[in-house]
Amino acid sequence: MHELVERILHGDRRAAARAISYVESNHPDKTQVLQELFPHTGNAFLVGITGSPGAGKSSFVDKLIGYLRKKGLTVGIVAVDPTSPFTGGAILGDRIRMQDHFLDEGVFIRSMGTRGSLGGLARSTKEAVRILDAYGKDVIIIETVGVGQSELDIMNIADTTAVVLNPGGGDTIQAFKAGIMEIADLFILNKADLAGTDKLMREVEQMLDLVKHDAPWRPPIVKTISLQNKGIDEAWQAFIDHQEYSKQSGEWQTRRASHLREEVMEIVEYDMHQIVMQQLRSDAYAESMAKVSNREVDPYEVAGKLFQSLVREK
Repeated sequence: MHELVERILHGDRRAAARAISYVESNHPDKTQVLQELFPHTGNAFLVGITGSPGAGKSSFVDKLIGYLRKKGLTVGIVAVDPTSPFTGGAILGDRIRMQDHFLDEGVFIRSMGTRGSLGGLARSTKEAVRILDAYGKDVIIIETVGVGQSELDIMNIADTTAVVLNPGGGDTIQAFKAGIMEIADLFILNKADLAGTDKLMREVEQMLDLVKHDAPWRPPIVKTISLQNKGIDEAWQAFIDHQEYSKQSGEWQTRRASHLREEVMEIVEYDMHQIVMQQLRSDAYAESMAKVSNREVDPYEVAGKLFQSLVREK
């Protein structure tokens, strides 16, 4: 057994942090660590929090952490922040908003940059969640980057996903484009003390009437005021209600099985991407890439040759 794995299974906080660093940096031991941890995972309740920027996701998560700790539950948080396409850096704002919990041994917070990944999550998010699961956290909260209509990756990780909305956030129809309605297991109307909350509530109900009118589970709508610590208990009860429904209906097992199948494809796609990028950066393709840049040949020709070379190698 890998030394890090043994330490993680014995509750070593530093080992868990080091393992997450391994997956972020694609350390040579990453695969071994993840493979040995896998049999010890599958116990945590994975909670997804998504929504547009400014909806109050981080503030809600901060209060939810406090509520769960009072109930005696241990909590892991993987919060994803956008990475600049220019500098490659990320402002990990969740470390500021959740700083009150950093000294709590029952809470493990990890902020990650997207590093070019689309869909609202970093590529290594799922692996970080798995490490925290093996580490023994009861609840793991995954907060997406807040990029708008394309944050659908969370549906391939979370057992229950909440979409956070707030009054004055723009045309409600925008929030429901590109599948955002379909991934919501519940809606949280945050900043419910602001004008327009009742109007937003009606609009969400109307959208549910259209999209979920014959669905076996109708996502509940919970009003919260995170900064005043109001509605957090009702929100958590909505998570628990969905968890119980999922287990009784069989959706829990179906969803988790689907997530594992999807992960196989993600791993293959990532490994293939790395192989292709390594080839394109090699001296063998330097001349071809230069010709593409100068428009002497088209990109399809070079891509076709690369694909054929990879097929022949296999």
